Amino acid sequence: MRIVCVGGGPAGLYFSISAKLRDAGHEITVIERDPPEATYGWGVVYWNDLLDILHRNDPESARAVSAGSVLWRDQEIRLHGSRHDGTAYFGGYGYSMGRAALLDVLTRRARALGVDVRHGQRLEDPADLPEADLIVAADGAGSRLRLSRAEHFGTRVETGRNPYLWLGTDRQFDSFVFDFEETPAGWIWFHAYPSVRGRISTCIVECSPQTWQGLGLDTLETEDALPLLEKIFHRALDGHSLISSSRGGPAKWQRFQHLSNTTWYDDTDGNLVLVGDAAHTTHFTLGSGTRLAMIDAIVLAHALARYPDPRVALREYDRHRRAELHPVQAAARSSMAWFEQLDDYLDRDPVSFAYAMSVRQGRQHPWRYQVHLATQIAAARRARRAYDTGKRWYRDRRRGEAPLPLLGRSLPGHR
Repeated sequence: MRIVCVGGGPAGLYFSISAKLRDAGHEITVIERDPPEATYGWGVVYWNDLLDILHRNDPESARAVSAGSVLWRDQEIRLHGSRHDGTAYFGGYGYSMGRAALLDVLTRRARALGVDVRHGQRLEDPADLPEADLIVAADGAGSRLRLSRAEHFGTRVETGRNPYLWLGTDRQFDSFVFDFEETPAGWIWFHAYPSVRGRISTCIVECSPQTWQGLGLDTLETEDALPLLEKIFHRALDGHSLISSSRGGPAKWQRFQHLSNTTWYDDTDGNLVLVGDAAHTTHFTLGSGTRLAMIDAIVLAHALARYPDPRVALREYDRHRRAELHPVQAAARSSMAWFEQLDDYLDRDPVSFAYAMSVRQGRQHPWRYQVHLATQIAAARRARRAYDTGKRWYRDRRRGEAPLPLLGRSLPGHR
């Protein structure tokens, strides 16, 4: 089968890898408009379940992803305002990786399998595509391929209320940190996590439209806004700098686009299918975009291998993945709405505020609050970390990997 993937992000590259592994006879071309070193954004975050999935699908690239990952533990919620000033905690751990490093791993693996990855090739007209049996639209939330057939896909876009800015910082966080700061114009916050070991963390700044305008951020260029943001977040940044320009260019204020489609494939021609952000988006506070894109890629490749008729394969992929995504997108919408109504919760003490934040996606078991209270006790956190370390060691060994070291710490069982 001749396959063309438009978009060289995690969805397009990992689909090409997954499809080649299942049928080496596929002729697959990945077309990416940006040069190899360019990527928008800083880091991606994921959890052990994605690493398990990647190892089952392609152990070779999974090992490279694992080796390039940064391991962090705990989530800290810092609240600095006139009424309360303190920190609360969530337990658990996760992984993150620089987006450029992830794309480099996937590009190398795809080429090693015989995929023709073409960087710096822009399609001037969505209709001007190489001849192919299947076109995979992996060109992001603003997909030109999807827009060219928008009436077919039933695309729905809901624009979020809050402005946000995707930055980097040279402060090396070793936890996933939410920092909320009260200003004369209102509250502003960021969530941050390590991206490149010892060098860079991702830092996403968000606030209400009223705060954004009250601070004058709506009239400032991004570079001119950084000194103001560094001053507001000086405690959390500990004197470190914010960085606006990634390899893909300077960051710009955006409002989140919550995107859904009534179908992910075009059954009129039967040869165009959506994956990743071209098919769906989930709010960044859920931290699931890369994970969902790569699972899309696996499921689509599996469907093409299982069903000889491509139309049947696309129909099964569409049915299976859209059903799985429905509750995830609902949770992401709830998370986005919670942060847009943040003023309703900011009069609480840090522990109560953090609990409201932890259950923002829906109803929870009654014992969840007691667990949250226990997590605020240092001894309980140490016990939880010891348990997590053992569980992580077991999963790493089951995958045949040496456990990753924790940032800023030296623990038994970690190199």
